[in-house]
Order: sequence, then structure tokens, then C-alpha cells
Amino acid sequence: MAFRFDKSLGRTVLFSVAVVSFIIAVYQTILQNSIGKNYTLYMVSFVCVMWFRYLGLDTKTAAKDTPVPRSGTATKAGAKPAANRPKGKRRK
Repeated sequence: MAFRFDKSLGRTVLFSVAVVSFIIAVYQTILQNSIGKNYTLYMVSFVCVMWFRYLGLDTKTAAKDTPVPRSGTATKAGAKPAANRPKGKRRK
């Protein structure tokens, strides 16, 4: 039985841990008036965000590899081409 890791679930958990640890760190910093005592919580949040972003890189590079048609170049069948007029001027 092979274990398969779901990246989207992992990214969701990492983001949740990052947000929760950051909120707890801010709350503790306000109560104790010391960032140094809560450095560990801030670093846990930071590491989770970095790991979250790292896991998202694979999906972004895959999306960049597929060409996306531009809205201005693709025309519908039977549609008139857009008039070449300067931007900012209204049609009368």
C-alpha cells in the first residue's frame, strides 16, 4: 500500500499553521512586550510560509509552460476587428 502525498492539502495545512503561529506570536508579544521571547513562533510562521511558497512553484511553472491565447488576438467568428484608436479617447 503506497502512501500518496496531496500537495494541495499540504499547502493548506502549511498556510494554516503559518497564520495560527503568527497570530499567537503577535498576541504573546503584546502580552509579554518582548519579541525575543516569541522568536521561535515567528520563525515557525516564516518557515511555513516559505515552504508553502516552495510547494506552489511547481504549479506556477507548469502553468507558464502552457500558452494562453491573448484576448486581443483571438477573434470570434464573424466579429469585427477592434478599431485602432488612441487610448483614453471616447467614441462619439
